[in-house]
Amino acid sequence: MPETETVRARGHEHVAAEHASTWELTSDDWLTPAGDCILGIEADTTPADFDSAFVAACQSHDATIEATLRVGDREQTIVGSGHPDLSFADDRSLVARTSDYVDDRTVMVNADTAAEGVDRELVNGLADGGSVECVFRVE
Repeated sequence: MPETETVRARGHEHVAAEHASTWELTSDDWLTPAGDCILGIEADTTPADFDSAFVAACQSHDATIEATLRVGDREQTIVGSGHPDLSFADDRSLVARTSDYVDDRTVMVNADTAAEGVDRELVNGLADGGSVECVFRVE
């Protein structure tokens, strides 16, 4: 049975989703226009909260990690990879990366989509203050 984690956050008027290599959810309660990778704020879960079994399952080059973003009745699934160096140690934000760079915020590498590739209807819903549910699944 695959391991899952769910993160809920809310959009903000400054959600632009224009970043070319990452997307992010943060527990911060603010967002400036410079945060062009951020899809949601006030996230209810951060990497440090993730279950140890989920983290262990992600710590392999062979792991496939899916993140399904749901805003209203729209959804998009982004697929990436695990990595042995994923620590899930950050207690503030999570970042999915199209590269293989890893830091304490990284929750997937080699993602097939960055913020700029997120469905514009999803982005518009977030810019209008809608909520996002992100379900992470690892196999």
